[in-house]
Amino acid sequence: MNNTANVIEVTEVVAGYVPEVNILNGCDLTVAPGEFVGIIGPNGAGKSTLLKAVLGLVSIRSGHVRLHGKEITGAPPHRLVRLGVGFVPQSKNVFQALTVRENLEMGCFLAPKRFKERFDVVTTLFPRLGQRADQRAGSLSGGERQMVAMGRALMLDPTLLLLDEPSAGLSPILQDEVFLRCKMINETGVAILMVEQNARRCLQVCHRGYVLDQGRNAYSGSGRELLGDPKVIELYLGTLARA
Repeated sequence: MNNTANVIEVTEVVAGYVPEVNILNGCDLTVAPGEFVGIIGPNGAGKSTLLKAVLGLVSIRSGHVRLHGKEITGAPPHRLVRLGVGFVPQSKNVFQALTVRENLEMGCFLAPKRFKERFDVVTTLFPRLGQRADQRAGSLSGGERQMVAMGRALMLDPTLLLLDEPSAGLSPILQDEVFLRCKMINETGVAILMVEQNARRCLQVCHRGYVLDQGRNAYSGSGRELLGDPKVIELYLGTLARA
């Protein structure tokens, strides 16, 4: 596939946090425009590290990351934000002392004149944020805080949204709501690359998935294919998927 066809393309990436210790050992990944791609795998497989490698938060020793066909390997996060990449980390992803509106203003800091327009778009996607606009983010429920974090990442109208464990720590009902919101965001045309521990739910909502194991690609395919693959079920999904 031609590089320019993909929003993001990761090729043979080797990366790690400390010298001579690799977490990623030759990962490959692509996300096409408007595609929803999930990354699953056991704890310690390198899922979040792969997301951070794309975002320039971890040292890449070899391999390439390209955004819309342009080399961005090791580029700092602020440059990627300018290039249309939004990121929602797993934890500490809202300014708790600020109101919902102020959190969204922080997401629009590179283009403050677009705030009203983007605020309207984001609160249409997340009506509760409009209702809670003047409430401090720290007083919100876990699910609402996750919506604030996603809303803030959408304020600059990204072409790619990186989500690191968006359902972590939420009740099953709130998890379902977060996954539903992710699908709604994707349906507006934003490509999504999501790391998720809830493997079964992730594969149900994404177009394609990658299974990482020990820093390498173990399996890839459509969400439906991976959900029905006997080896993926046995090794990574277990009784949840069989049920």
